[in-house]
Amino acid sequence: MSNFRPIDRQTGFLLPPSVDEWLPEKHLARFVVEVIDGLDLSAMSRSYRGSGSASYHPSLLLGLLVYGYATGVFSSRKLERATYDSVAFRFIAANQHPDHDTIAAFRRRFLQEIEGLFVQVLEVAREMGLLQMGTVALDGTKIHANASRHSALSYEHAGRIEVHLKAEVADLMARAEAADQADIPDGLSIPDELARREERLAKLADARAKIEARARERFEREQAEYQAKLAARDAKAVATGRKPGGKPPQPPDEGPLATDQINLTDEASRIMPVAGGGFEQCYNAQAVVAAGSLLVVAAEVVQAPNDKRQLEPMLGKIGALPEALGRPDALLADSGYFSTANVTACAAVGIEPLIALGRQFHHCSLSDRFAAAPPAPDNPTPVEAMVHRLKTPEGKKLYAQRKHTPEPVFGIIKSVMGFRQFLLRGLDSVRGEWTLVTLAWNLKRMFALSPTG
Repeated sequence: MSNFRPIDRQTGFLLPPSVDEWLPEKHLARFVVEVIDGLDLSAMSRSYRGSGSASYHPSLLLGLLVYGYATGVFSSRKLERATYDSVAFRFIAANQHPDHDTIAAFRRRFLQEIEGLFVQVLEVAREMGLLQMGTVALDGTKIHANASRHSALSYEHAGRIEVHLKAEVADLMARAEAADQADIPDGLSIPDELARREERLAKLADARAKIEARARERFEREQAEYQAKLAARDAKAVATGRKPGGKPPQPPDEGPLATDQINLTDEASRIMPVAGGGFEQCYNAQAVVAAGSLLVVAAEVVQAPNDKRQLEPMLGKIGALPEALGRPDALLADSGYFSTANVTACAAVGIEPLIALGRQFHHCSLSDRFAAAPPAPDNPTPVEAMVHRLKTPEGKKLYAQRKHTPEPVFGIIKSVMGFRQFLLRGLDSVRGEWTLVTLAWNLKRMFALSPTG
């Protein structure tokens, strides 16, 4: 005879249930709510007029967004659905159900304020004893834009389309003038066809103008670099009394190149090389990660595919953090960040850089692994001092932390949290969304590190 528990979905509760009873005590949703309730959200609250129908409190909507990004639910429609389907989201929403328009509008409206909350969360981590700023590592990762690379338009191709459309406009004008003498095909509306082509010509002209503006900015930047190289070459010739070897630097090309592109869906995104080969429409997301805790202490999104120019701006972000969070002693980075200027910039702010000079090979020999450190150079430059430190056992051990500091963070954000593509468009918007992603990661990591996690 079978012995099963009874199934009864009809009997009502004797007393109304409490949402507090729906989750175990040790749950990420509880932790997110507790931390957000302790943050200063006055900048968000003050922006509400206080009239009309009652609004959802910013702490509730922010909790939904943060927990959603931490668990791989990014779409506002999926977040709305989760407030019905998921116990954890029901707990955060206090059994209320904000619609997707409300969630999406809140996300767009308060991206700048979320950047301020990022620092507040770091201060909470410091108070909990989870954040130590001794050694940090900097790295970048390409994240897909909310646009297809097939929507990109090159300067040369835009010119060809423009010529083709102008020819069609001329043909339509000729048809219009001869409308009384010639038959017009059924379904052909000359005014509508002209309007469509004039609209496309206006968009093409706008796209070409933006490509030309980018080309001017690039030329000014490259011209300044060219002049600096010439000045350095002349100074070296004066110092040595000999003509410098090698080819002289070449002046940059002025004007747009035929291959310069703009994306018609998200013009702020760029075509970038991605891991595994190929090119995609992306942004370059940067993060400074604290060794040990793996908490992100600074985040940024840039349009440049190369990382070399990103180190100094990230040093500025670290320097802008509150003094109470502490200051890093050492910064680790791969060879993509190496330049004399970057090493000097780290030394100028009192941070010891450990940046690889080139690609490091795996499975080095025993003699290389256990080689004695060379003698320290006399009166070394910042680069010479760094090179010597990288050859010492202590420097090798410290630099070895780089590959298991930022890379696991990016791996978890992309593969576990599932964030591989921005939902928003435009540089300012994706910067705010990346801050939201890293804030959600920090809370997820703090929960794992905390005694209640």
